[in-house]
Amino acid sequence: MAEDKKGTKLIADNRKARHDYFVIETYEAGIELFGTEVKSIRAGGVNLKDSYCEIDEGEMFALGVHISPYEQGNIFNREPLRPKKLLMHKREIMKLTGLVSREGYTLVPLSLYFKGSRVKMAVGLCKGKKLYDKRDSIAKRDADRDIERAMKTH
Repeated sequence: MAEDKKGTKLIADNRKARHDYFVIETYEAGIELFGTEVKSIRAGGVNLKDSYCEIDEGEMFALGVHISPYEQGNIFNREPLRPKKLLMHKREIMKLTGLVSREGYTLVPLSLYFKGSRVKMAVGLCKGKKLYDKRDSIAKRDADRDIERAMKTH
């Protein structure tokens, strides 16, 4: 868990999204949660894998975000995969609606983090990678790693 000087603490990172998509732009969104969900997130019970965002009637929702039920939550626990409402400015949502509908972009949750005491989500405006793009990314990463090793040994 990384922490920097602004008081942000990384909770979960969606590394699969960076593998499957080109991230064009990132946006910060608040996320509407219940108390037991926040407690479960603090305990590390969150998974962003295979999650995505959808805009419905001017509101943005994160779907497929799994927040495990809080162990001491009893009747107050919510459904782990329920749609979570994202809180953004209306003009940002309208801009994203246009881009997603016209140009074939996708909205993908990239990370979940604490900013102060609030839970925030980094949402990426992404374009899908083809198989050969993924292979290029892997080859470039491996080449960079080999260069780093060679520089350390010399």
